[in-house]
Amino acid sequence: MQYQRSLDIEQRLQAVLSLIRSGGYSTPMLAEQLGVSIPTVSRDVTALRDRGHEIHSERKPGGWQYVLAGKSPSSARFANSKLREARL
Repeated sequence: MQYQRSLDIEQRLQAVLSLIRSGGYSTPMLAEQLGVSIPTVSRDVTALRDRGHEIHSERKPGGWQYVLAGKSPSSARFANSKLREARL
């Protein structure tokens, strides 16, 4: 069952990222879309940021929305791995 919980979280993180990429979503809207609480969405966005996704909040005419910007996390990971190699 522990594995299933981890899988569910990973799938939800991917869903959050996909919705943010599509644009126009706020924390409450993501929570409603995914059927989870607002604090859960906030934790998910923090987890995605920790993985290197540049997620920002911007004020739009309809209210606050998440925006995905900048480099992809894979390029950020590549840069971090190169930095670690350089230290060795």
